[in-house]
Amino acid sequence: MIDPSSINEQSKQQSLDPNRDGAEGQYLTTNQGVRITHTDDSLKAGERGPTLLEDFHFREKIMHFDHERIPERVVHARGAGAYGYFQAYASMAAYTKASFLQNPSLKTPVFVRFSTVVGSRGSADTVRDVRGFATKFYTSDGVFDLVGNNIPIFFIQDAIKFPDLVHAVKPEPPNEIPQAATAHDTAWDFFSLLPEATHMIMWLLSDRAIPRSFRMMEGFGIHTFRFINEQGKAHFVKFHWKPLLGMHSLVWDEAQKMAGQDPDWLRRDLWEAIKMGDYPEFELGVQIVEESDEFAFAFDLLDATKIIPEELVPVRRIGKMTLNRNPDNFFAETEQVAFHPGHLVPGIDVTNDPLLQGRLFSYLDTQLLRLGGPNFAQIPINRPLAPVYNNQRDGFHQHTINQGQSSYYPNSLGSGCPMLAPESAHGYVHYAEKVAGHKIRARSESFTDYFSQATLFWKSLSPAEQEHLIAAAHFELGKVETKEVRQRMVALLQHVDHDLAMRVALGVGIAVPADNRRPGALPPTGRRSVERSAALSMENTIKDTIKSRRIAILAADGVDEATVQAVKTALEQRGATALIVAKALGTIKGASGQQLSVDKSAIATSSIMYDAVFIPGGQASVQQLVQQGDARHFVAEAFKHGKAIGAVGEGIALLHDADIPSSSLTETESRGRVASVQGIVTVQDTSDLNPFIEQFVTAIAKHRHWMRPQEQVPA
Repeated sequence: MIDPSSINEQSKQQSLDPNRDGAEGQYLTTNQGVRITHTDDSLKAGERGPTLLEDFHFREKIMHFDHERIPERVVHARGAGAYGYFQAYASMAAYTKASFLQNPSLKTPVFVRFSTVVGSRGSADTVRDVRGFATKFYTSDGVFDLVGNNIPIFFIQDAIKFPDLVHAVKPEPPNEIPQAATAHDTAWDFFSLLPEATHMIMWLLSDRAIPRSFRMMEGFGIHTFRFINEQGKAHFVKFHWKPLLGMHSLVWDEAQKMAGQDPDWLRRDLWEAIKMGDYPEFELGVQIVEESDEFAFAFDLLDATKIIPEELVPVRRIGKMTLNRNPDNFFAETEQVAFHPGHLVPGIDVTNDPLLQGRLFSYLDTQLLRLGGPNFAQIPINRPLAPVYNNQRDGFHQHTINQGQSSYYPNSLGSGCPMLAPESAHGYVHYAEKVAGHKIRARSESFTDYFSQATLFWKSLSPAEQEHLIAAAHFELGKVETKEVRQRMVALLQHVDHDLAMRVALGVGIAVPADNRRPGALPPTGRRSVERSAALSMENTIKDTIKSRRIAILAADGVDEATVQAVKTALEQRGATALIVAKALGTIKGASGQQLSVDKSAIATSSIMYDAVFIPGGQASVQQLVQQGDARHFVAEAFKHGKAIGAVGEGIALLHDADIPSSSLTETESRGRVASVQGIVTVQDTSDLNPFIEQFVTAIAKHRHWMRPQEQVPA
């Protein structure tokens, strides 16, 4: 048994050190260490003759290149990874004996992989999709994998439907179109015939499916697990990751444009944030339910298409994860990392959730194919910090040189080793749940309420979020050519909410359905339920920080450099990044002659890459910006996307030339005081910028300002 105190933040990095190797100052060699004198030409019979089979260097080099790509993941192929650590806030010994949840001073190493689900490795980051959120804890008791998504539920209730789901949402077989998208006939044909997917579809159509950043999205374990303490008492548990930056999303127009301008947006954002020291932080939360309350709710705890509303069981935040290091090599670490819901440690066990039960088989089987055999756990990124001793031998990619005569248990020739561990030595013991029943292909009646939580989700959204969901449905179903599929989908939405179904129907060429009563199973009466849940709306997220936000400063020659420096410094002191955007890279000259470095050229960037825009004064600068269509579009587009816009002095003139509706600029002429209207913050007098800065920071922290007449902007 390993001492938990020997596990710390650096443990995993130190374990990887023997596998790291740099070539600085070294000769080029073959894989066998033979030094190479020439690698530009293959060995030939004469200068123009055929290549010779005996050229072992050429053969080895080409063979390795031909096999450098392993099969990509069937789902979650496109991902980004990061190292960090987890630290509990207090001991959870009352609920679980899991070692990493006992000691608040212990920093457990972790590796996290974020991902999209549907697309291939070459697809874009910002597609409408579920996002994977998988965490590998390197604990003293072995590896624990919390394999989750940024949405707390799933499309299906039983894993036997998983191949059907993936086949339906992947590109259609005749033409392999569309990539990384569900806006096609086969996906919605499947959804329209599977009522259990309705709740998940609501989440998929919501803003949750287009996050602003991996750092600004929640994560969920999806399934109901068990905590088990030293006394053998069990509790049901749901896992949550809560981002300390809050939950924020892109808007659909941004997401589409970003797919062309920077298809690596989310991956780049994660990498650059860690590189700059803006370490992503997530609190681990748990919803804990007594076993005696298993049937106390108006839904089944084992149904993966259901949430436990936080009003019924509050999320208890029990620790924090900090991601503070980027990988050294994408393939060796992010690509080869292997997660599996069955990687459990003492104190955590599964339940009879039929989706989870199937995943326990599927994930392991996938790794065997993708990583070339049964020894994938010996790949450095997957190797636990706890020592490994067993009688599993040989196979592809066996790295361990096993010693001794015996490779079986029981044995006497090896003194009975490796021996069985007692529970007192942190040996894993499955929870002793009583199970009885007929061998049958069936599903519990408690799983047949398909719509009540979809209705809960819809009613819990803010008006702006509901508008976005409707627009997403219009886009997705608008791509479906088969009218019968659109009709069936609208009929399903009718069971969720009549107004929802009517608004969707109007946009996809379907007759408005009658307001009829919902058929089918209803949630049982007299059990715990809620009609609305504030936690389901992103409108209720954290809005008091601008840490790691990106603000564009639009400028040209003649800009008021004192204002630029004052605002830029103030924003950066609050943790934001302020970047000067001009027509060309290099420098611009301020009104007083000072040279300012340009961070981004207008042709290589766009408003969609920023969280806010600032327009400083300076008559000559503003006159040039007004004449630049790109600058006017930059401001108008930021307005359309609901972002904070700040302008001071002469910079206010650019707002009036940027196709922003006049109704949103009624107070921008106010002199001597700060005006803040719909997230547009202005002041004419720049002698004291502090009130402006405070209002601008507040506007940025709100992330979006949905009350604007955005549809009037031709951007």
